[in-house]
Amino acid sequence: MKSTRRSWLMVLALGAGALAGCGFELRKAPHYVFSTLYSNLPENAPIGAKLRRSLETSNVEVIRDVRQIERAQVIFEQLQELREKIVVGRTATGAIREYQLRLRYRFKLRTLQGIELIPDTEIALVRDINFNETGALSAEAEEGLLYRDMENDLVLQLQRRLAALKSL
Repeated sequence: MKSTRRSWLMVLALGAGALAGCGFELRKAPHYVFSTLYSNLPENAPIGAKLRRSLETSNVEVIRDVRQIERAQVIFEQLQELREKIVVGRTATGAIREYQLRLRYRFKLRTLQGIELIPDTEIALVRDINFNETGALSAEAEEGLLYRDMENDLVLQLQRRLAALKSL
């Protein structure tokens, strides 16, 4: 019994040592080169709210009032947010079998002086969803979940792109 426990402890210690030696590290909160950001994101937009929360947890002040734009080091401009639902598959009788959900988001980041830090950039996210007429209500709920998943993925991608800036 003791030798089995000792063996397991040895395996765990070796596994932890191997992970530490390979450079594995948990994802940390991003570090930004700016501390204030003006955003034209709509107040009630889910992507805007999620991005604001994530920036504010990283000690970035998000300015929403256009009258205080002079305090901002950078200006984040949402240029487009487009959600699409495209039919990609039909049965032999013509009934819809599969949809593709798309979220296209365009943005840019610039300084107050107009220097572009991130030029006009588009992020496109796609998810496939199977459809069956008998489960229309569950398909609608699944569609909502997939869009929320795409929003979360989009915010993470935006965070990584903003954190990739090395200087203003």
